Amino acid sequence: MTGLVTVEGPAVVTPVGRVASVDFFRGVTMLLLAGESTHLYSLLVTPVLGGTLIAAVGAQFEHHPWHGLHFWDLVQPFFMFIVGVALAFSVASRERHGQSRARITRHALRRSALLLLLGWALYCIEPGRITFRFQNVLAQLSITYLAAFLLMRRSFRLQVAVTFALMALTEALYRLFPVAGFNQPFVPDHNFGSWVDLLISGELSGGHWVSFNAVPTIAHTVWGVLAGQWLMSDRPAARKAARLALIGLAGVVAGFALDPVDPIIKRICTASFVIVTGGWCLLALAACYWAIDIRGRQTGRGAVPAWVTFFNVVGMNSLFIYLFFESGGTGWVLRLVRPFTMAGAPLVGELSARIATSIGAWALLWVMCYWLYRQRIVIKI
Repeated sequence: MTGLVTVEGPAVVTPVGRVASVDFFRGVTMLLLAGESTHLYSLLVTPVLGGTLIAAVGAQFEHHPWHGLHFWDLVQPFFMFIVGVALAFSVASRERHGQSRARITRHALRRSALLLLLGWALYCIEPGRITFRFQNVLAQLSITYLAAFLLMRRSFRLQVAVTFALMALTEALYRLFPVAGFNQPFVPDHNFGSWVDLLISGELSGGHWVSFNAVPTIAHTVWGVLAGQWLMSDRPAARKAARLALIGLAGVVAGFALDPVDPIIKRICTASFVIVTGGWCLLALAACYWAIDIRGRQTGRGAVPAWVTFFNVVGMNSLFIYLFFESGGTGWVLRLVRPFTMAGAPLVGELSARIATSIGAWALLWVMCYWLYRQRIVIKI
């Protein structure tokens, strides 16, 4: 980067030319995931709130049971997509600093291996034994990240073609798989993905998730790389945002149009699901880029808007906060907050007190990220 810009607020510095919306996008995604770990979203759909607007909103923060799409089904694609965007910027930065292609490749290989090991390790915590599964974000990201890195020097057309070829391959495997009991492509636990899980781990996911999702969702990370390369181009900023939005809108329309013949199912990542969520990823990035890097910098005289910092402090330490709450850290934070918030239960009711507990724990998770931010500590692999 060419220099530093001081932004309103303590210890806020942003390199000139940095796309602040990337950190913001990642921060929003991780903060939403952190909120889930506090059990806040599940409290919003308790029976006592049935039929209310709160329950309707809360339902959108749960994965769709099978065929359909909720807002919460977008969060993992968002994360895998923004990793691709950040990868494009990271590699470009390393090249500007004179790092060789071999050194950059070694870093990518090491990072992919560590992501896989961390993803596996998280699955070993609860059962207390070694288990090999790929369903969580880190384990699947280890595959999509490496694939995106290996493809990123290829032409735009080839990268796009590979992603659609992988989706077509996945569709063919599901629809044509001949093994009895696993030849029903769109039936939970009776499809090709479930057969693969039994083969590699000897068990099925309780939520019908499958490890093979890492193959079709390579598209999300590759498309993120392409979006990042587009943002780094010398085109006018407004044109960049418009192109992302138009392609994103086309993806959303195409994904929903495919639903009658290829049902939108997140738990096995059908092609229609990958396409529709990829479209939403591009639309969300276009909106963030316009609001922060175009509109926001204009009104802030080139500085990153102060409100963006609230989310950026989480985005800058996304790996740390993810590992913290996925390894059970939020449980410790909840136990710390609970005595204070539940003391008010006789006055406000138990449900309100429990919601306050979750919100308090969520706030403390943010404070942890803010402390790291103030100390300028960024945990990476």
